[in-house]
Amino acid sequence: MTFDNSKTIISLRIKLFGATVVLLAYLAMAYVIRMIKFPFLSMDDTFWTVILSTIWLILAFMPMVLNYQFISYSDEGDYIVFRYFTAGIVGGKKNSVEINKTSFRGYKTETRFFGLIQSIILFQKIQKEIAKYPPVYISALTREEKAKVIKSLNLYTPPV
Repeated sequence: MTFDNSKTIISLRIKLFGATVVLLAYLAMAYVIRMIKFPFLSMDDTFWTVILSTIWLILAFMPMVLNYQFISYSDEGDYIVFRYFTAGIVGGKKNSVEINKTSFRGYKTETRFFGLIQSIILFQKIQKEIAKYPPVYISALTREEKAKVIKSLNLYTPPV
């Protein structure tokens, strides 16, 4: 099985772009062109500026706060492969985890911040030790995608 969550990440980027266009258009019409007359809907320009700026900040920083990552997953062939990077306004470095199915020793899921931040920690047997990989944040995956990953990892997890 192979999949990625590119549609989710692209959707986030489009929403941020739309919010940026709306905020810049409002600022231009309200302060530069003076096209909008205040009070608008019985609220002054400061109120509208704060509201629109807050919405933009939430859309811009939500992916970073919730650790949204672009994830590409594959279990085809002899390896389980996770490729991922941070999907926020400031992208992170690209990471890859490739574990041979015969040395895969399981995984652990973690949930934080009222269930909004979810991650998978992978384990691999290296010689006589068990290596623990850094968490792969699956917060940006849909419920179905999370279920697919868990089901796939359960297929390769050895019995305890």
